[in-house]
Amino acid sequence: MERTDLHEYQNYCVDFLKTHPEAMLILEMGLGKSCISLTAILDLMFDSFDVSKVLVIAPLRVAKTVWPEERDTWEHAHFLKMSVVVGSAKQREAALKAPADIYVVNRENVKWLVDFLEKRHIPWPFDMVVIDELSSFKNHQSQRWKALRKVRPQIRRMVGLTGTPASNGLLDLWAETYLIDNGQRLGRFIGRYREAYFKAAGMNPYTGVVYNYVPLPGAEDAIYSRISDISVSMKALDYLDMPECVMVNHYVDLEPSERELYDAMKKELLVELDGETIDAANAAVLSGKLLQMANGALYNEERQVKVIHDQKLQELSELIEQANGQNVLVAYWYQHDHDRIREHLKEQGYEPRDIKSDQEIADWNAGKIQVGLISPGSVGHGVNIQKGGHILIWFSLVWSLEMYQQTNARLWRQGQKEVVTIHHILTRDTVDGDVLDALKHKDTTQQNLISAVKAHLTI
Repeated sequence: MERTDLHEYQNYCVDFLKTHPEAMLILEMGLGKSCISLTAILDLMFDSFDVSKVLVIAPLRVAKTVWPEERDTWEHAHFLKMSVVVGSAKQREAALKAPADIYVVNRENVKWLVDFLEKRHIPWPFDMVVIDELSSFKNHQSQRWKALRKVRPQIRRMVGLTGTPASNGLLDLWAETYLIDNGQRLGRFIGRYREAYFKAAGMNPYTGVVYNYVPLPGAEDAIYSRISDISVSMKALDYLDMPECVMVNHYVDLEPSERELYDAMKKELLVELDGETIDAANAAVLSGKLLQMANGALYNEERQVKVIHDQKLQELSELIEQANGQNVLVAYWYQHDHDRIREHLKEQGYEPRDIKSDQEIADWNAGKIQVGLISPGSVGHGVNIQKGGHILIWFSLVWSLEMYQQTNARLWRQGQKEVVTIHHILTRDTVDGDVLDALKHKDTTQQNLISAVKAHLTI
């Protein structure tokens, strides 16, 4: 593809990166964050000579495959020399020493990179840093965040790319924005940010520790206004010919004995199962236990699986049968979900396969896998599997909006030729409904942010 193939909105974003040394591109999946960044880097490096060496930080799979593939896809960016800094320590050192314009490192190795240069007294060599999936730096206590903060004053141009900047609420924005502007807009301290824009909504009465904050009246608008000058946001539906997406909820009911076990866990934080007591130590653990029970099985303290019901498995079989031979993706969360799904579907005559390796992805896209099993934790950023099917069934829901949206976007993206159907199998009157409501609530906040800093273009 040539530079003339860039969309107008992509050229707009290129210019934004060139004119804003500190920038956040809040672009939904499929809008071309990588090609936009590569084009801007090309111009900054060889046109205006503002940049000499660039570091790209990305998820591992994206670092290894997506960025090199994007560089090779676009003719104008093809001659940019790229070195992928992944693998063993020896391989990473060699890649770091190789002559290149762009060095791509996976986010897990950011601390290694900073320490490697520091221990050898090598000055920070990158005058521009691009963080692909900025939301993975939302935790200001993580090693990757602290390492990048240490070298942030030495970086002249900082770019954050994300589709989900506030995936778990507005508190996430502080850490992400700090790395972009060095604390100029939302403050240099998380405590002051919380005091200015939030109030406590949940506290442990014994320890006094606040575990939940909600925005103060007017806080959302104030936060959005503070970051609007360095942010540009676009929705895929506004700029791409996206396929239709239909969401369908399917409810299953627990039998009385199964309901009794579930309610016992919910009310008493423990349940008697097969003569064994399984307890939940606190609210977070309880939530996980209840999710497992809604799915049909439960881990005990020895990580042994105790089966409770197969209501969701029966519904899953019916949905696959209703697909009439069309390929189906099934999303699961717990390992026992995966194992029970595989066993159940094999008994039904299917041959489910995991979608993890490059070969499995290729087979799926070639239509060779009728039922694919995916974990939101492993199949997310940079995995293009929209060619293999258009039906996704959520057997297990997840609390993470980012994982939820990224998993849906594996099928619902540009290039998909069919109407995408996303099914949720929900156990009625359980935590499943709470999770779905929470995802919707977080998405509301997400969309408020996107709308507040949205670029108004005449395309």
